[in-house]
Amino acid sequence: MADNYRQVKIFSGSGSLYMAKHIADAYGQPLGDVTVQRFSDGEISPFFNESVRGCDVFIIQSTFAPTENLMELLMLIDAAKRASAHYITAVIPYFGFARSDRKDKPRVSIAAKLVANLLTAAGVTRVMTMDLHAPQIQGFFDVPVDHLDATAIFVPYIKQLNLPNLLIAAPDMGGVHRARSYAKFFNAEMAICDKHRKRANEIESMQVIGDVTGKDVILVDDIIDTAGTMTKAAEILLERGATSVRAFCTHPVLSGKAIERIEQSVIKEIVVTDSIAAKHTCSKIKVLNTGDLFARAIKKVYNYESISPLFLP
Repeated sequence: MADNYRQVKIFSGSGSLYMAKHIADAYGQPLGDVTVQRFSDGEISPFFNESVRGCDVFIIQSTFAPTENLMELLMLIDAAKRASAHYITAVIPYFGFARSDRKDKPRVSIAAKLVANLLTAAGVTRVMTMDLHAPQIQGFFDVPVDHLDATAIFVPYIKQLNLPNLLIAAPDMGGVHRARSYAKFFNAEMAICDKHRKRANEIESMQVIGDVTGKDVILVDDIIDTAGTMTKAAEILLERGATSVRAFCTHPVLSGKAIERIEQSVIKEIVVTDSIAAKHTCSKIKVLNTGDLFARAIKKVYNYESISPLFLP
């Protein structure tokens, strides 16, 4: 059980304030008071307006663009450490730079490892995140990582759809493991969309592995960025005989022409979480709240309890 003298304080960076309010409400206490001072040249100076000495501090901030969000998180961690916080957990619903997780060509940065190093150097003692682009990124950290799974959010929604001929599909080879876990849970068949790129964010060709005839297809992925892969996959799946196509993506980056592509696509619905602030409205996008999931995870971490019950069997 938790020690009586340890107090939980939940703070938020300015980029994830909308989400942090949901988490704090679900946890049952108000957000801590933070000020982000901005100088005329754009430089930021975040600081806490209350004592954190001896407290278990949870700082909520996704590291989506701009990179100022990451810098603000690092500075808040540093401030908490210098103010003698007992324990500092960075709650990063969307861990940015995760797509740069290996050296896949000469003279390239492994940015995910660099960010892990920066967080550790700043003084974080624990990291909590959700649906990393590659689960092995947890190994980049020398501090504990609680890696939450969006299936706890998505599966109940999929169940209430009552799709008669459910089939789970991966939009690319990298998403096979994720799609397989959904297919196993629903005891459903599975298909794979194999894509070949000319360059980043531009698809040259795609083919479907598996029979999708007469199926209500659900595409699952961790990130939807320009929506090129997802909309192309949906189009090809319908051409191959699928009855309908929906998509479930944890992190709605939605850059470039993503919204326009989604609106014009054959996808019936795209379901995402609130890990990234919605910048645009789209009639086909539904956002699910993750506040309760993160609040329960924070309580379990504070009480030294296992977070395994938060995962679906």
